[in-house]
Amino acid sequence: MKQHEINIRDPFVLCHGGKYYLYGTRSATCWGPANGFDCYVSEDLETWEGPIEIFRRPEGFWADRCYWAPECYAWNGGFYLITTLGAADRKNGIYALWSDSPTGPFIPIGARLTPESWSCIDGTLWVEDGTPWLLFSHSFEDDPKGDLCALPLSGELTAPAGEPLTLFSAAEAPWSRPVPFAKAEFGLDGDVYLSDGPCVLRLPGGKLGMSWSSWSEHGYAVGLAISDSGSVRGPWRQVPVPVYPADGGHGMLFFDNQNQPLFTLHYPNEHFKEHPIFLPAELGADGLQLRV
Repeated sequence: MKQHEINIRDPFVLCHGGKYYLYGTRSATCWGPANGFDCYVSEDLETWEGPIEIFRRPEGFWADRCYWAPECYAWNGGFYLITTLGAADRKNGIYALWSDSPTGPFIPIGARLTPESWSCIDGTLWVEDGTPWLLFSHSFEDDPKGDLCALPLSGELTAPAGEPLTLFSAAEAPWSRPVPFAKAEFGLDGDVYLSDGPCVLRLPGGKLGMSWSSWSEHGYAVGLAISDSGSVRGPWRQVPVPVYPADGGHGMLFFDNQNQPLFTLHYPNEHFKEHPIFLPAELGADGLQLRV
């Protein structure tokens, strides 16, 4: 199938063995009961094999909703799926699944990675000085400012190895706007800011960048934060204007088989119509530009 026929949100690409493995949130089950994850495989980013089901909810498995934003990493001889899971009786959290293949089947391993008392979504990994860090959104259900946080993990990616750090809040970005549906959909009063979809990237010259999504004056969008120290610990500052301003988001940077940087995100931000797009990217010492 072609990329525009793949109806997913939150696309993530793993490049491995000369092939591209594409993961994402099933649009059809994004906002209701959910039971699994899929993978698509390509050699050219145009024609894709799939969907290949890589995880199906086992009988009696606790998570039955919010199967969101799976990201697959080759790590320590295996493949780890870092993903959001949810249920009616607990807050959303980030969990790890494991397989010996990027196309699964994956099995849950370890415990919940994010704090039990926090509602957390959209985990991504970044390795710094040999330590794997989990970056994630501390969701606005807990904090209306929309925090993005980081948490060191064990080398097996099965447990936290320290306390979470708040890196910045969506409310700090000049381009970010309160979400217009906070009252209608979540019963939340006042200004409520969304943060989701973090992706960390090393910029030429050594600074660290982080793409992330929020709500702009034109809808769902992707912005960029910069850590001048070159460390995930920050401090982080916000680029004043979004890198992708409207109707698409939850993106990530990867390098193709010719080592060229590409940025994928889902577009449009409309239920049942979302699909991944791939945009040429330019990395500079102080930023990221997408050729739309």
